[in-house]
Amino acid sequence: MTASQLISVSPDELRFHFELEKQTFCDLKVLNNSENYVAFKVKTTSPKKYFVRPNTAVVQPWDSCIIRVTLQAQREYPPDMQCKDKFLLQSTTVNPNTDVDDLPPDTFNKESGNSVEELKLRVAYISPTSPEGSSEDDASKNSQSFDTSSSQALQNLKEERDAAARQTRQLQQELDMLKNRRNRRSDPGFSLTFAIFVGLLGALLGFLMKLLFSSPSTE
Repeated sequence: MTASQLISVSPDELRFHFELEKQTFCDLKVLNNSENYVAFKVKTTSPKKYFVRPNTAVVQPWDSCIIRVTLQAQREYPPDMQCKDKFLLQSTTVNPNTDVDDLPPDTFNKESGNSVEELKLRVAYISPTSPEGSSEDDASKNSQSFDTSSSQALQNLKEERDAAARQTRQLQQELDMLKNRRNRRSDPGFSLTFAIFVGLLGALLGFLMKLLFSSPSTE
């Protein structure tokens, strides 16, 4: 945190996770340390590279404001990932209930006799592959996400295992039922068919024998 008599700024360095062809941003918290209304203005040595909102604002006594600084998409990496850009945050007291649109053009001009405090902020680029590219919060979130994913995966495996076991038991039961039906149909059916066949064969033989013995003899 960087502080003056009027305001404090956190963090004290703008850190951007640098990726080609991709915008990235950094938030600054500006805290009014006084009982006065304080106006601030943000300046940078590379205004075409950064988008600052709000770049000018009025903060009430003991209140705070968030500044979002957006790094525009870049087409090439800086040498050795080093950035020489700098930011300057100027602050001065203003009349109570002053609106940002009512600020005079020379509000932050020291030559006009105004008491203006200044805080300088450096810029740092962080490579996505750098160990510093992940904060402790990100690591914690990733760990929690990994734990959640692992628990969900284990739960899915258990459900699939239970479903497979149920399906196996059901198939086994159906197989047993088919075997029982086949056994019930095979043995009694075979015996009944065999008995009918034997009966019909016996009746036919009996009928033939009766015809044979009942026929008159010829002399």
